Amino acid sequence: MVASSLRRHVEAVVVGAGIAGAMTALYLRRAGLSVKLVDAWDPGHARAASAGTHRLIRSTHGTDELYTLWSREARLRWMELSQRLGRRLYYESGVVVLAAEGHSEWEDATQVTFSNLGIPFFIVPPHELPIRLPVVNPQGIAYGLWEPESGFIMSRKALVATVGLFRSEGGEFELGKVETDESERPTLNGKPIQADLVVMACGAWMRKLFPRTLGRLLTIVRQDVILVSPSAGDTRYDWRNMPGWIDHGYPAYGVPAVEGHGFKAAFAWHHATMDIDRSDRVTDPSTVARCRRYLATRFPELADSVITDQKVCQIVNTPDRHFIIDRHPDHENLVLVTGGSGHLYKHGPVVGEFVAGFALNKHGTNQRFRLDHPRTASSPSEDPQ
Repeated sequence: MVASSLRRHVEAVVVGAGIAGAMTALYLRRAGLSVKLVDAWDPGHARAASAGTHRLIRSTHGTDELYTLWSREARLRWMELSQRLGRRLYYESGVVVLAAEGHSEWEDATQVTFSNLGIPFFIVPPHELPIRLPVVNPQGIAYGLWEPESGFIMSRKALVATVGLFRSEGGEFELGKVETDESERPTLNGKPIQADLVVMACGAWMRKLFPRTLGRLLTIVRQDVILVSPSAGDTRYDWRNMPGWIDHGYPAYGVPAVEGHGFKAAFAWHHATMDIDRSDRVTDPSTVARCRRYLATRFPELADSVITDQKVCQIVNTPDRHFIIDRHPDHENLVLVTGGSGHLYKHGPVVGEFVAGFALNKHGTNQRFRLDHPRTASSPSEDPQ
């Protein structure tokens, strides 16, 4: 265990250079530790869940006030990171959630949470949708829940920038192969990791690394992402004119066109599992057809648009979609971070600081993040995602 009073130079190893690991390494370094960040590939590599083009930054979390407040704080820190580095990483386009007719429990609950916490939002009734969102077919939409102080982060750029900042502040990055022995103690290139503190934040790989501890808690699913190009000169889908969006009736979500990237449409296939080490990162052919059908319904003018990019992202889910941030039951100096459940990236700076504080015994973990926390599927209004 790391002593609460650091009387000597403490060494920490963080495994996994996704956003959770990179931010944890940065905050441990700022706490005065000697920190090594390890990954099997370079930061932002093509297999990483954190390496997509962009991620929505929004505070919509149903009844959950903790994630809502974390999202608000993380947004400010993403803005600060952009200012510090002198490059644009965050775009405040706003985000609109399209509530489905007859199934708006989550959006209804989010309104109450926003009102209680003083978070700006407004409701777009169906008859105003064609004015606010002229490119959207409003069929089947009960209303739009619009959060103006939200947007999206250029996720791969932000991740690489975070690792660069960590290194500029004295942190060390190393490429290596990390495995675990029979007791689930991690090894680096075949040798036990010698450090006062080890943080494992390897995303979907955590299920294979810790089968006894995490196997029953984690499910890995694939998400296929399609980007299409609007017509030449059409700025209606640009981030200045179009917010990020979530369409719960399908379910789908997306990001407006930015920096030459197309208009993003993503579909969560919660029953399409994948082998994290062997599955090709190639979109399923049926995804294209599904995307075309969806666009024809919701964004009809994009139905026949040229597809300019396709990506595959793995999501590691817990049953209740809450993160796992806890110590390994058999190794007191080993902290496990996983279960992003499709909504961890946006919290990245806050998660990193929280994990660092927990690892250094500055505070405990939240009950919902504990390994022994009873995990059952949430009701629609309580779903944190």
